Amino acid sequence: MPVMHFNVRWPDLSETRCYSPSLVVEDFLAVGQSYPLPDFMQRTRDALGIASERVRAKYGFACSQAMDQLAEIEHIATRFDAQPDAQVTVIAFD
Repeated sequence: MPVMHFNVRWPDLSETRCYSPSLVVEDFLAVGQSYPLPDFMQRTRDALGIASERVRAKYGFACSQAMDQLAEIEHIATRFDAQPDAQVTVIAFD
């Protein structure tokens, strides 16, 4: 399965390089696009969930690294819960 990374910029201008075991992330996020935090989180949950299930279908087990990545994203996102206008920008796929 092709692995990809996607880089995001958080509301405080910090950046995170994120992992996905599948290119499905490109179906949910677009480079250069900013998303309201709740929308970004739902898109990321959906994409990484599908990516993990693709690994399960191919290898017989879910991708724990994708779920670990989602947990990290969710942890970072909690820093911005009090900001109703928080936006996350996708800055690159690699």
